[in-house]
Amino acid sequence: MDLEIKKDGTPKYKDVFQRASDFTHAREAKATGMFPYFREIQGVHGNKVICKGKELIMIGSNNYLGLAHDPRVIEASQAATKKYGAGCTGSRFLNGNMSIHEQLERELAVFLKRDAVMLHSTGFFVNLGTLSTLCDAGDYIICDRENHASIIDGCQFSRAKTVPFAHNCIKTLRRRLSHLPEEGGKLIVVDGVYSMSGDIANLPSIVQAAREFGARVYVDEAHALGVLGPNGEGTVAHFGLNKEVDLVMGTFSKSLGSMGGFIAGPEYVIDFLKHTTRCMMFTASLAPAVVGGVLKALELMQAEPERREQLWKNVKKMHEGFRSLGFKIGSTQSPVIPILVGSEVNAFRFSQALFDAGIFTTPAVYPAVKFGQAIVRTSYMATHTDSELNYVLETFRRIAKELGIFEDVAYTGGANSMRSTRYGGYDFKMFNAAGSVEVRTDTGAAVQI
Repeated sequence: MDLEIKKDGTPKYKDVFQRASDFTHAREAKATGMFPYFREIQGVHGNKVICKGKELIMIGSNNYLGLAHDPRVIEASQAATKKYGAGCTGSRFLNGNMSIHEQLERELAVFLKRDAVMLHSTGFFVNLGTLSTLCDAGDYIICDRENHASIIDGCQFSRAKTVPFAHNCIKTLRRRLSHLPEEGGKLIVVDGVYSMSGDIANLPSIVQAAREFGARVYVDEAHALGVLGPNGEGTVAHFGLNKEVDLVMGTFSKSLGSMGGFIAGPEYVIDFLKHTTRCMMFTASLAPAVVGGVLKALELMQAEPERREQLWKNVKKMHEGFRSLGFKIGSTQSPVIPILVGSEVNAFRFSQALFDAGIFTTPAVYPAVKFGQAIVRTSYMATHTDSELNYVLETFRRIAKELGIFEDVAYTGGANSMRSTRYGGYDFKMFNAAGSVEVRTDTGAAVQI
């Protein structure tokens, strides 16, 4: 429908679609032939995917233990569908609470040594629903600046005040806590493993600060479940802090190879959340196929510790390999390995060159990372072979040389090497009409949460 135009040619009414019309960044990137997002995957064969009819080694997946395509997980998923149907057609609160959901909650509670667990349809909903429901006006959510977007959104939806602190900086955390009133409820929220940097939260020091200032602790274990801990329980178990951490969140879309998530904690807290969290009460419950597959994946994760052992062999190989080639991979301590590229343009060019060479990965640019510090985000699985990993390292070395990555200001230093800007798109104009790279300048202030 076309809105009415005045006689002078201007719109009579403001069009709510105007922002969409003005959004040209994706189209500009697609025009270069190097747009790296929404790539259609046409098939999966082990560690390789088929995309645009081409077979590529997948190093952009969070399938850390390789369970997403395990035949036993697939069979369990199919069996659950046959028994319970394709979907629940209702929320857990009403008609969608099936025995298979409660079985998974019980098994997760035992595995994590928690009183109770509540499932959610997505990991995003876990953080959004829990934080917006649990924390009220007069409370404070103390939030690491590199927390996942779902945590940030949960903070924004909550009536509590969000108090950000510098990433993994205990000094800043303690200073923030010291300025908060004693009568206000306080919840410290951190990722166990950070999804972009790959580093691990300094939980022992966070817990100590929480104890001193009367705060509760909430840990998002999305990228740590199946990866850290004696049996893959996550970061909390890795540090032996199960009794000191109050709430643990996790997802099924990484090591457990499916989708959905959960919140685990004291029974009275979980019971409160079950009866008040809108993200659970008004969303259809997880499909039986998902739950059946997750149950089997959880079983295999515990029964086959060699998967985690092989994962860490691969991780060590790639940490050492990238560093020996001169790449900056930051403070990562996990299967998430961010490869610093620097320029947003080169991040897209690098990813396209990798695609052409048979490697699937994606760049992360502002606002996912600081402006001028774009990365190619890579992540590794237990099932990657030595020959695949060797090819990845050699290909990264070759492309970095061809693109002059090590001459980027992010590697050489300088006044602009740490700059950050607020921007609404992908932070770059890929190429001008003459085909040469355009250089933009910093035009805004640092993003705040």
